[in-house]
Amino acid sequence: MATKLFVGNLPFNTTNADLEELFSQAGTVASVNIIADKFSGKSRGFGFVEMADSREAQAAIERFSGYQFQGRALTVNEAKPQTERSGGGRSSSGRDDRGWGKASGGRERRW
Repeated sequence: MATKLFVGNLPFNTTNADLEELFSQAGTVASVNIIADKFSGKSRGFGFVEMADSREAQAAIERFSGYQFQGRALTVNEAKPQTERSGGGRSSSGRDDRGWGKASGGRERRW
């Protein structure tokens, strides 16, 4: 069964192909997904690598956690399952989830 790994502290110019090439040294890579900002399209500096099996995933964690890749020390660990998010953002009252809202003049005010 495939195991998904979180890979953090990626250089912003890293491509999916770069990451696949690196992790293939530890075993069979099933998929690679570098997360990009939805507005700018630029890398957010982290991604996910899915290894073919848990043994290869563990080998990748041991080999690449702290590994210097293009001048940055990678963070590699098993990805946690994605949790369901609340709607977030602003409610119909104009307040966000923390109770902050916009006062006139564009300044934030605590209600």
